Amino acid sequence: MSEPELSWPGPIPPADPEACRAHGQGSRRIDSDSSASAGAIAGGLPAAARSGVKAGCGRLAAVARDLDRTALLVIDVQKGLDDPRLGPRNNPDCEANVAALIAAWRAAGRAVVFVRHDSARPDSPLRPGQPGNDFKPVVSGTPDLLVTKHTNSAFLGTPDLHGWLAQRGITGVAIAGIQTNYCCEATARMAGDLGYDTLFVLDATHTFDLPAHGGGTIAADELARVTASNLQDESADVVTTADLLRLATSARRPG
Repeated sequence: MSEPELSWPGPIPPADPEACRAHGQGSRRIDSDSSASAGAIAGGLPAAARSGVKAGCGRLAAVARDLDRTALLVIDVQKGLDDPRLGPRNNPDCEANVAALIAAWRAAGRAVVFVRHDSARPDSPLRPGQPGNDFKPVVSGTPDLLVTKHTNSAFLGTPDLHGWLAQRGITGVAIAGIQTNYCCEATARMAGDLGYDTLFVLDATHTFDLPAHGGGTIAADELARVTASNLQDESADVVTTADLLRLATSARRPG
């Protein structure tokens, strides 16, 4: 599959860092990478997600019983996405929350999958061999699986993520990374379509302001809120890091 070209949020830079953006607009196009996030999560969650998380009820409570069969997918947390030319971002707590989730999953002996965007574009900082292709320091240690991709969904990368999960009896995924409304959302939608119990950890993602179709700018926080609303009750349960960590530490492991 060819690598998508995506729109750049702001003035055209001399070299195009990317961020998995699925639908480029106008003449400013780059291949991009993706993950999104939220700053003040509780306010960003749709009502259904807020009530379910706070009450510890619904599908989220049911999924808690199966966290040992839930893999953590850490998507595209790469140095190239720190480029200031990408414009304003939201959720400065994203990286710390990603680190907390990785630590919790490893402590419990659960599967951790790192996903890396390997751009095929020669001018991209996410191209293999460039410093920007490397993971940020919060993505440390050896994962149970490393998936590389040049499209939005981690399920279209190499090796076959769906096959790897199925072979291990993993029935759920928890998604964190960059950008919320691109690669993270695309992966969550595909996970839901494939039948996984999908947890979208909104405050462990972030995104960037986006030029709006028809003019103006859509703020990163608004993009994250829309992603959460799109996914909740359709493809995933939208949760916070704190609530998921509480479930992860309280879920009983088979003895």
